[in-house]
Amino acid sequence: MSRLFTVLVGLGTVAWLALPAGVAADKAADEPGMKAGFAERDITPDLGMEKPGGYGKSFHRTFHDPCKVRAVVFDDGRGRVALVGVDALIIRRETVEPVRREIQQKCGIPGEAVLIGASHSHSSGPTGMILPGEFDHASPLVQKLAYEKSSCADLGYLKRVQQAIVEAVCDAGARRAEVRCGVGVGLENKVAFNRRFRMKNGMSYTHPGKGNPDIVEPAGPVDPEVGVLGAFDDQGKLAGCIVNFACHATASPGGISANWIYYLEQVIRGAFGPDVVVVFLQGACGDVTQVDNLNLAVNPAPEQWSRLVGGRVGAEAVKVLLSMEPGRLAPLDYKLKRWDVKRRTPTPERVQQCLQIVQDDPKKVDSTTWTFAKEIVLLDALIAKRPTHQVEVQAIQVGPAVFLTNPAEFFCQFGLDIKKGSPFKYTFPVELANDCTGYVPTEEALGPHGGGYETRLTVYSNLEPTAGTQMVRAALELAGQLKPGEEPQPKQVTTQATPWSYGNVPPELN
Repeated sequence: MSRLFTVLVGLGTVAWLALPAGVAADKAADEPGMKAGFAERDITPDLGMEKPGGYGKSFHRTFHDPCKVRAVVFDDGRGRVALVGVDALIIRRETVEPVRREIQQKCGIPGEAVLIGASHSHSSGPTGMILPGEFDHASPLVQKLAYEKSSCADLGYLKRVQQAIVEAVCDAGARRAEVRCGVGVGLENKVAFNRRFRMKNGMSYTHPGKGNPDIVEPAGPVDPEVGVLGAFDDQGKLAGCIVNFACHATASPGGISANWIYYLEQVIRGAFGPDVVVVFLQGACGDVTQVDNLNLAVNPAPEQWSRLVGGRVGAEAVKVLLSMEPGRLAPLDYKLKRWDVKRRTPTPERVQQCLQIVQDDPKKVDSTTWTFAKEIVLLDALIAKRPTHQVEVQAIQVGPAVFLTNPAEFFCQFGLDIKKGSPFKYTFPVELANDCTGYVPTEEALGPHGGGYETRLTVYSNLEPTAGTQMVRAALELAGQLKPGEEPQPKQVTTQATPWSYGNVPPELN
C-alpha cells in the first residue's frame, strides 16, 4: 500500500496513468450534447476558529491541508444538474436554501436540481452545530449553554461557504464542455468498520474497546463499494470525477484538514493530473468509521491513518476510472420530497433533572453526564420552537446512475437497503446532504437490545425511531419515478475467423 501510494502521489516524478481505451475515440456514434464542467473554491477556516465535531467547544491551532467546495454541473442538452461536495462536518438548510436560490438566479439551474453534500470532516470549519441566533428565543440559561458551552457555527464563515458554493457551481456551469462519462463501482474492504457491537449483556455499545471479552458480534454492516463517475474531455483527459464511499471522516491527520478525503484527492490527481476536480459525496456511514475494534493492533497515528483510508479508497477509484467505458450518460433528471418528521421528546422529569445538573457545579458530576444533560435542556428548548423537522430526500439522475440523498448521519444498513431496492444499477446514497438531522439509527438500535452513542437523545439527534425507514421509503419512491439511462458499452469486434499467424502452430520440440 505505502509503495503504491508513494507512486500515485508523486506528481512531479510520475507519469500520469493511461486512460480507458476509447476515451478519445470518435464521438459520432454518441448522441451530441453531453457536457460537464468542474470547479472548486477554497473554504479553509482561519486558525482560532472553532473545530466542529463534538458537543463542546474546540479550536483550530494548526493547518494541514485546505478545505474546499468542489462542484460539477452536467448538461445533457435538455437540462442541467449540479452536485457539490463540501469539506464540512455538516451543512444546514439555513445555508442550503439561499445558496440554491442564488444559483438559480445567477446561472439558471433549478434549486431542486442542486445537491449539496457535507463530507463530515471533523477537521473542517465551523458550519455547525449550533447556528447563530438559533436559541435567541430561549431563556438566558439556555442561550449560555448553546452559545458558550456548545459547538457553534461562525456567521462570517457560513457566508464565505455560501459564496464559495455559488461561485463554484456557476464557474462549473460556465466551464461546461463536451465530455464522455463513465460510471463504475470498486470494492475497498480494509479501511471502514462498523463501530457498534452487540454485547453479552443484551445491549449494543459504540466502541466497546479493543479486545473486550463481552463483544458478541458487530451490530451492523459496512458498505465496501467505492462508487465513481468520471468525465473525460475530447482528448481523453480526466476533467473530474465523483466518488462515493461510506466512512466517517474522523481520521483527522492533525490541524485544519479535509480529513482523509485530502489523500483521496491526492491519489486521483497523482494518477490523472493535478487539475482533476474530485467531488466527494459521503455514503451512509452513521455507524461506520476507520476504527477496527476487533483488531488488537495499536491504531495508526492520525497522519498515517488518514493516508491509509484516503489512499486505499483513492487507489480503488483510480482502478474504476481506468476500467470504465465512457460515453453519453443520459438522461439527467431530479426529484425531491419533503415532509415533517416528529422529534423524540424527553420526559418533563428528565428535563428537570438535567436543568438541575447544568446549574450545579460541573465538578459535582463527570463531564459526560453534564454534557448530555446540557443537550437535553437544549433539546427541550428546541422542541418548544420546532416540535418537528422538515426532512428532504432528493434524487439526482445521471444516466444509469442515481444519487439518493438524506440529511442524516445515516446508519449503513439504510444505505444498503436503498441500493437493494433501487431500480438503478448504480445507486449512490449520499448522507448529510442539503441539511442535517444528526444520527438516524435503525429501529433495532433504538429498541430494547439497542443503545450506544448514536442513540443518545440530544439537540443534534432526536428524530422519531421510524425516521430512517421513512427516508429509505422516500428515496426508493423517487428512484422509482426515474428511468435508468443506458450504460455505455465497449465496441464489439466481429468474429475473427483467421487465427493469429504467430500462434496457430503445434508445439515445436526440435
